[in-house]
Amino acid sequence: MATPRKQQISLIDTPYYHCVARCVRRAFLCGEDALSGQSFDHRREWVEEKLHFLIEVFAIDVCAYAVMSNHYHVVLFIDEEKAKQWSMSDVLERWHRLHKGTLLTQQYCRGEALAKPLLDIVKETSEVYRKRLMKISWFMGYINEGIARAANQEDNCTGRFWEGRFKSQALLDEAALVACMAYVDLNPIRANIAKTPESSTHTSVKLRCEQAKKSQQPNALLSFVGHPRKKMVKGLTFELTDYLQLIELTGRCIREDKYGFIENSQPNILSRLNISAKNWLIITTQFSKQFHGAVGHEDALSDYCEHQKLKRRQNLSHCNKLFA
Repeated sequence: MATPRKQQISLIDTPYYHCVARCVRRAFLCGEDALSGQSFDHRREWVEEKLHFLIEVFAIDVCAYAVMSNHYHVVLFIDEEKAKQWSMSDVLERWHRLHKGTLLTQQYCRGEALAKPLLDIVKETSEVYRKRLMKISWFMGYINEGIARAANQEDNCTGRFWEGRFKSQALLDEAALVACMAYVDLNPIRANIAKTPESSTHTSVKLRCEQAKKSQQPNALLSFVGHPRKKMVKGLTFELTDYLQLIELTGRCIREDKYGFIENSQPNILSRLNISAKNWLIITTQFSKQFHGAVGHEDALSDYCEHQKLKRRQNLSHCNKLFA
């Protein structure tokens, strides 16, 4: 039986989560169907556009993403503090960008006077919306429903387009976060549809590379802020240049099958996280196979399982081995 989504999200332990949504049919999400010859590559833009739109509405930031032929990956950051700072008007205006809301919320946003009992109802409704605007299930659901409707209309068919549930993993510490981001960014290279990270279309690493040439970071993605801290804070606590170097070296290694390549020039991130080059290559090529459920070092996994009242620490042996 699948674990309820609310039991997989624990903001006490981490605000970072890796999500994957996969098509249920043989038909492609995007790319070219080798049997029919029909191209669905334009659908990649659908996913990217929705991601860029939703980060303006939700209290959720995107750390990394990759849109593949029949699935897509996103690494998300839930900004609980940001959601708490929104005023009632902020919440309602954001929600109305997604849905109509209620008659009362519409009247409130238009500035119409409401009696106190009606105003209390609006306040209660806004708190419901506030919680939804920081939930991954609502974020992913909005993407998937829109894509499914558009794809069904384009394919002139009905029925399910996605698997019943998207998969999500809690990333409990910096090692798990960086490893997962690299795994996501390198998806096109592993799939042999791109030769370099900067040529990997519809990925976060390509967007970061384009902006890095201008000495900037993309507004659509959570920024690298550097300056390591003991606690995970908003902003990725690594230097952007170090991360791009790591992705470049790993991508070359995956493409050229030179498993000693990284060892000769150990990137700063691997040195800081104390991950060996051999283990790093296993993690970034087999992340989804090696880890099922929350990912992190033993103490982080123990805390997560205690908070979630889980009896078994899933992934413990693989985490101890690969993050050692």
